[in-house]
This record gives sequence, structure tokens and C-alpha cells, in this order.
Amino acid sequence: MTAEEKVPLRSRQLTLELPLAPGFGPEDFFVSGSNESAYAMVERWPAWPDHVLIIKGPRGSGKSHLGAIWAANAGARILPAASLGNAEIEALASSGPLLLEDLEALGSAQTQLFHLINLIRESGAALVLTAERPPDAWGLGIADLLSRLRLAPCVEIGAPDDALMRAVLVKLLIDRQLVVDIRVVDYAALHLERSLDAARIFIEALDREALARKSRITRQMAADVLRALLKADADDLTAIDEKE
Repeated sequence: MTAEEKVPLRSRQLTLELPLAPGFGPEDFFVSGSNESAYAMVERWPAWPDHVLIIKGPRGSGKSHLGAIWAANAGARILPAASLGNAEIEALASSGPLLLEDLEALGSAQTQLFHLINLIRESGAALVLTAERPPDAWGLGIADLLSRLRLAPCVEIGAPDDALMRAVLVKLLIDRQLVVDIRVVDYAALHLERSLDAARIFIEALDREALARKSRITRQMAADVLRALLKADADDLTAIDEKE
């Protein structure tokens, strides 16, 4: 390890940089075993078995990305579920396909969602809901609403598998025109949290660190960035290295 690489991350001058916006186009979505069934359902639109579809998966699994792909194909509006309480439900239902994000944040707008689902089905439009957990875990107090949601088709995205994590890391590196040894990608894919958000945050931090050090990206630099992001102590990092 060089003397430059030994300098703690927080002790050097930070490099200011505007982060790249995450790409939500179909070309940026990688299909793997963790998301292929959900992707296949979205690709089937409009030949769906119901007017309402739930996309379920953990944070950072790609729900919003997949929803955005459908919204672009369907010409759908995208709204956070938290804003439903202030929406004109009849106007919203008559405006065409709709993607409603983060249903756990629905709050007190359960009645609005209930009417929205009924109106969507009457109009023949489509409604996609994204959530981390199934409807039974949303804390709903309207039995008829819960009943309708239980009947809606639900596709699940799992946490990113190894293949997906590697593909996303490589894509993020290419987007930033960063050249690294494939062992750096393998190391990061093995030790990062299984989340696409975690991959993006890691690559952003790695890019800043390489600029700050004015150095090529190495496996040791990747380990340093991981340590800083995860706030792990030296013993934890040593244990991770020994696993390899």
C-alpha cells in the first residue's frame, strides 16, 4: 500500500462533483434470476389478467426502475402514494394509466386508494403499485380495500443476485468512464449490501476517492471506500479480506 492510499478518507480535501442521475431506461435494466418474472409481467402489458398490478421487493431491488419502464411504455403518470390524499381521485382515474410508488407511505389516504382502484377498473385503465411488503403489511384499516389488493396480481423482485450486482457495478463504472481490474468488481459485488442503491453509492464514492488521490482504482482503495461507507472497524475489514 502506498503512503497516499494510507491517508484516511476524511482527512483529505473532498472533490466536488455532481452525481450522475441514475438511468431508468430499459437499456439500463439488467434481467437476472431475481427479477425475471416481474420483468416478464411488465413486458406482457397490456395483456394483463387484471387492471391492477403490485410490484413488491426490498429497497434498492429495482422496483422504481421497472415501474418507470412500464410507465414509459404505457404513457402512465408517476406519483408517490403519500401524495394521494391531496389528489383529485376522479380526475386521476380518468387521466389514463398510473404508477403509484411506495404504498407503505400511503398514510391516511386509504379511502382515496379504494375509490381509485374502483374507478380504474371501471374505466379499463391500468394501475401499478410498488411496495416493499405485501398489502397485509401496509397497516390498512379498510377491509374492502385490503380484499381488492389481495386479489390483484403481485410480482416480486428479489434482492439483487451476484450476476445482477456485477452487471450493475460494471455499468456504473462505464457510465463514469472508470477503468478497473475485474477483481475490484468481484470484491465489491461480494461485500456490498444486496441493493442497487448501495452499488450506485459505492461507485460514486469510489470515483470521488480516485479523484482525491489522483490515483488509479485498486482493490485496496475499494476496501477503504467500503470501510468508510459501512463504518466498519479494522477488525471487520480484516475478517472480510480473510474470507477471500
